[in-house]
Amino acid sequence: MPTEELRNAGLKVTQPRLRILQLLEHAKPRHVTAEDIYRLLLEQGEDIGLATVYRVLTQFEAAGLVLKHNFEAGQSVYELDRGAHHDHMVDVDTGKIIEFESEEIERLQHVIAAEHGYEIQDHSLVLYVRKKKDQG
Repeated sequence: MPTEELRNAGLKVTQPRLRILQLLEHAKPRHVTAEDIYRLLLEQGEDIGLATVYRVLTQFEAAGLVLKHNFEAGQSVYELDRGAHHDHMVDVDTGKIIEFESEEIERLQHVIAAEHGYEIQDHSLVLYVRKKKDQG
């Protein structure tokens, strides 16, 4: 329930926060820009400014409700932090973001860090990909 999520994150329940959280929960695709959220709010007749959207997203990020990614030059996208780690692939031609999980990649990252005398505290893996041309 969005109201409880906001309170649990230590945020006061306000109409802009509630509406933005609801949009993030139902966002398709899951990764949206602040401008995407603003546009959706306008389409739904909400009078919430773009500056407010950015401010709320910053608050959500600080409270651990959303993750902010900078996949493309200057373009930040946001997704709800659902607690389960995953990595991303970005199609360089279309901008499509694909989420994936790989136990093997996770294990190898820890092995590589350990080989260099380190322990991973956190990480982000983004693969920039292009569809293969048909062979043949």
